[in-house]
Amino acid sequence: MRRSIRFLLGEEWRDLSDVDPLTTALDWLRTVERRTGTKEGCAEGDCGACTILVGRMQAGRLVYEPVDSCIRLLATLDRCHVLTVEHLRRPDGRLHAIQRALVEAHATQCGFCTPGFVMSLAALWLDDPSPDEATIERALQGNLCRCTGYAPIVAAARAMSEDDEADRLRFARMRREAEDKLATIDASEPVTLRHGARVFHAPTTLEQLDALRLAHPEATLFAGATDVGLWITKQMRDLPTLVWLGGVEALRRIDETAGALELGATVSYRDARAPLVAAFPDMAELLDRIGGAQVRAMGTIGGNIANGSPIGDMPPALIALDATLVLRSQRGRRQMSLEDFFVAYGKQDRAGDEYVESLRIPRIAEGETFRAWKISKRRDEDISSVCGAFKLRRDATGAVAAARIAFGGMAATPKRARASEAALIGRPATRETFAAAAAALATDFAPIDDWRASAAYRMRVAQNLFERLRLDLAGAPTRLPAREAAHG
Repeated sequence: MRRSIRFLLGEEWRDLSDVDPLTTALDWLRTVERRTGTKEGCAEGDCGACTILVGRMQAGRLVYEPVDSCIRLLATLDRCHVLTVEHLRRPDGRLHAIQRALVEAHATQCGFCTPGFVMSLAALWLDDPSPDEATIERALQGNLCRCTGYAPIVAAARAMSEDDEADRLRFARMRREAEDKLATIDASEPVTLRHGARVFHAPTTLEQLDALRLAHPEATLFAGATDVGLWITKQMRDLPTLVWLGGVEALRRIDETAGALELGATVSYRDARAPLVAAFPDMAELLDRIGGAQVRAMGTIGGNIANGSPIGDMPPALIALDATLVLRSQRGRRQMSLEDFFVAYGKQDRAGDEYVESLRIPRIAEGETFRAWKISKRRDEDISSVCGAFKLRRDATGAVAAARIAFGGMAATPKRARASEAALIGRPATRETFAAAAAALATDFAPIDDWRASAAYRMRVAQNLFERLRLDLAGAPTRLPAREAAHG
């Protein structure tokens, strides 16, 4: 067992043993390393001013992702390559092509948010040397600018690949050297850090995790920390025992079979996107509206399920798809339908020594249709007011032969709309049938008023989704063109 974390900051090793488990990467970068180009804007993963690049080894190669350092815990940088905005400039002090493009496009005003935009564009620059405008806008969803507007920033993004050969060669060299260095760390070695009364555990196998869960049932298990980070920065919670799941490679597995897609609990939204969209094309819009690129790189499908939020974006879609959850402990594995996992507000069917291991999602069968829609106050980087998901099967006559419908934001848990399902099954797909199913929602749900939406609004918008579904099934256009949709 290792008693320190080791990672690369730029081209330099950092080996840290006296680390408070609650320290964020942002606080350490600014106060210890004096990398003050990385800014704190919101301390909750919304504004993107704190964006850094974190490279993690995957199949022997470093994959770089933008992350919000304000909610990324320092201890989770173990075995990573960390880059801040200061690392982009050339050795002779000249600007990186991305920075130069922003200057030439007059894409900054007060400048506070600029380093975050630079780093988000750096992540895009690594992934896609010639992005189209929709890709650029998706890459910048997690960055907020309160001064200039976004047009000059997007213009800079379009120009950032010009005259960047020197930067690409330099980065390729840096990446190769970092891969060689990080390969010297034993990836199978678990880590434990102690700082006063707090302890951080990073197991690397399921068996180690089983033992830790049994020994510390009170411990906080986390992967991306997109929720846990806010417990620390906003709620000021003291979390004496943390168990990080990011080092357990078995929880990152993605298995694709003819009948189902299986995702390990710590598969991130970013990594899950391609297989999920390939299996369920209508999932694309929903996934692209979960946080920004930084949150999608950190947040996990399993974490979204395990925290049990009634407004989590993924559970309604997964319940409609009849997903099965696998819980694990030293006692063995336990399977259940995902809809049965959510018992009441803040309560899930999970014993103290259990944790979410994986999720199995059956593929769409011939004749089935799946749709999922998220309604929120703003299009990007917002929490759902209502999220509705529908899976229908129609018979040869066009009548609805089977239906699974689930909503988030309508009850204390993500929940099936069984009365609405019953109103559809066995009936023709007419306006009257879908209107009856919409009316039956009043039997299924009694939503509440809160600052996100009123009960009346929630009910009305959920009912309207049935008409949208009917029109969609009939082939009528129900979506804005991509350009208009991107701008709300």
